[in-house]
Amino acid sequence: MIGIFPRDHVPPHFHAVYGEYQITVDVESGVVHGDFPKRALRLVLEWLDLHKHELLEDWNLVRAGQPAKKIAPLE
Repeated sequence: MIGIFPRDHVPPHFHAVYGEYQITVDVESGVVHGDFPKRALRLVLEWLDLHKHELLEDWNLVRAGQPAKKIAPLE
């Protein structure tokens, strides 16, 4: 699961959960905080690279109290 929350602090980031693992990922720099299995982390970072612009748009929408737009998963 990946989410952006309206009361989150800057810089723009998202949260990812995989089983008992949780990370936060800075949208602009790709810096990761937390622990994730290597393969899952690689997929999250690939997804970030593909959708950085959309993630920044969603960050702004959510912070303005509007719903985020759906972003396609990796295929």
